[in-house]
Amino acid sequence: GILLLFMSYKGIYKPSNPKKYIGNPNMIVYRSLWERKFCRYCDTKEHVKRWASEEIAIPYYNPVKRRGAKYYPDFYIEIETKDKPLDKILIEVKPLKETMPPKYKRRTKNVLIAEAMYSQNTAKWRAAEEFCLDQGWTFKIMTEKELGV
Repeated sequence: GILLLFMSYKGIYKPSNPKKYIGNPNMIVYRSLWERKFCRYCDTKEHVKRWASEEIAIPYYNPVKRRGAKYYPDFYIEIETKDKPLDKILIEVKPLKETMPPKYKRRTKNVLIAEAMYSQNTAKWRAAEEFCLDQGWTFKIMTEKELGV
């Protein structure tokens, strides 16, 4: 039971429209049920023309490890809208609570871990916003609210 539950959160997504995928369509990894849901959305929605998962590397300074690192946003999509023939968007899928500074009464070990994670994430997201600005793309963080989970 528990092993099966754990294993279902990660896996290889098998696209029904492999031609839309940028990269190897046999190696689309999802790391959460939300990411799997987003893979299905990209794969099946007609206005999503092309998409990729963790295919773009963005250099950033990791404040926790105090060194340069690479950030791979969860998704890159190219969508067609009424306003734009091709909108290019980098997307990070995260639980809402991880997008806000941690709240705490006492600074326990878990709070320190959450603070370090938040600091690392905000550094990644700043780098992604700058990268997208240079490319003329958009950077979006999608939480359970946007995903309708």
